[in-house]
Amino acid sequence: MNSVKTVFLMTLLACIMMLIGGAFGGRGGVMIMLVIALGMNFFSYWFSDSIVLKMYKAQEVGQGHYLYHIVEDLARRAELPMPKVYVIPTDVPNAFATGRNPSHAAVAATEGIMEMLDEDEIRGVLAHEMSHIMHRDILISTIVACFASVISMIANIAQWAAIFGGGRDEDGESTNPIALIGTIIIAPIAAALIQFAISRTREYMADEEGGRMIDDPLALARALAKIDNYAHYRVMPGATQSTAHMCIINPFSGLKGNLMNLFSTHPSTENRIARLEALDRELHG
Repeated sequence: MNSVKTVFLMTLLACIMMLIGGAFGGRGGVMIMLVIALGMNFFSYWFSDSIVLKMYKAQEVGQGHYLYHIVEDLARRAELPMPKVYVIPTDVPNAFATGRNPSHAAVAATEGIMEMLDEDEIRGVLAHEMSHIMHRDILISTIVACFASVISMIANIAQWAAIFGGGRDEDGESTNPIALIGTIIIAPIAAALIQFAISRTREYMADEEGGRMIDDPLALARALAKIDNYAHYRVMPGATQSTAHMCIINPFSGLKGNLMNLFSTHPSTENRIARLEALDRELHG
């Protein structure tokens, strides 16, 4: 069901892009914006792993490290290539996965994860991140960001055209003022809402797959509760709004302005825990 929802939302995002492009700039304008957005997001997709890992000052660890052996076991269970494993030098507990595909993936966890969580809970967190790799969520988020970028670019162009009295389609006809307002105001908001909704859907999928992978959804539920509680008191060093969606818990959870459900990259931790508890009942009766 979550996969179907993701496809539906991505299709809706593409439809919004085509509608506002046709209403304002015509097919030619949409194609130009699409090419620009593709270039920007291709760079982000291809180099995002190294950029993000450097931002968080992550340090790669090898076979002698505790986390490496857990990831190695999970990769074998999920029949995935072994990703690189990184430790982030901060006592704030969190984790994320990155990389353009399963063969070029990395899993990173903070030192705080190892201090706060027990082994079963750590396995749950890392299984969640391995699920993101399995379902190619980095690719999906890049595609979604591409559509959203096009919509945002067209909205900005429409705004400047309105200021300077422009706004004609490719046939030379004046742009419908209602369509212009929709392009400038409504479309970018709708695109953002859809982008966040897709992100939340992928988090639910990773929770479920991670719980199934270790056959212990409650371990992941306990880990989420602990990490979420800590995030309300301290922001993870190096965290930015552009990378917050990658973390298992939003590192800005403690900032009240970021807790609006519609504009959140993560579902509420309470809802995630409730779903994991339901999954545990399904698996174990």
